Amino acid sequence: MKLYNYFRSSASFRVRIALELKGLAYDYVPVHLAKGEHRQPAYAALAADGLVPLLELADGTRLSQSMAIIEYLDETHPAPALLPADPVARARVRALAQTVACEIHPLNNLRVLKYLVGVLKVEDDAKNTWYRHWVRTGLEAFERQLAQGPSAPFCHGETPTLADCCLVPQIFNARRFDSPLDGLPLTMAAFEACMALPAFQKAQPSACPDAEA
Repeated sequence: MKLYNYFRSSASFRVRIALELKGLAYDYVPVHLAKGEHRQPAYAALAADGLVPLLELADGTRLSQSMAIIEYLDETHPAPALLPADPVARARVRALAQTVACEIHPLNNLRVLKYLVGVLKVEDDAKNTWYRHWVRTGLEAFERQLAQGPSAPFCHGETPTLADCCLVPQIFNARRFDSPLDGLPLTMAAFEACMALPAFQKAQPSACPDAEA
């Protein structure tokens, strides 16, 4: 398999975590978003949406969108499972994951921040305030959801799930932008439990071959 991704992309980070948790080998293919490599014809010919991550299978099939990729990996390599077998528990894990992937991330990804600055002429301080507001609002909702179910030591019980694959990259990004993370005890406990595992350490941005300071 080949994973086209960018070291700072939280969506790419999610997939790297899933691959590491499942012990799956892959070729790392960097696509530098900040330099616009995802908009170049060579990559556009591979990725219809022009985004990362993109997972190319051995037979040439290409899969896009991190959540779809992770669920594909979970269905084709079911151990360790990233989604619970119980339908209610599975729905809860998906809801937690989507709180990050659908509520927080879309408002704060790189192309949105570039549009705020480049087109709407928002000052950097205002852009960062925007970022922190939506991160904090989303993580507070995440914390409330954790409080309603089994959330120890991970987001849903005793093993990492799809929710943890989404949470960890979001916390990394929140720290990059100095977003406040106080008052989120369950969320941060789940993050720390994840980061104690080798799979999460191997997948983090600083461990990527295209990592930059």
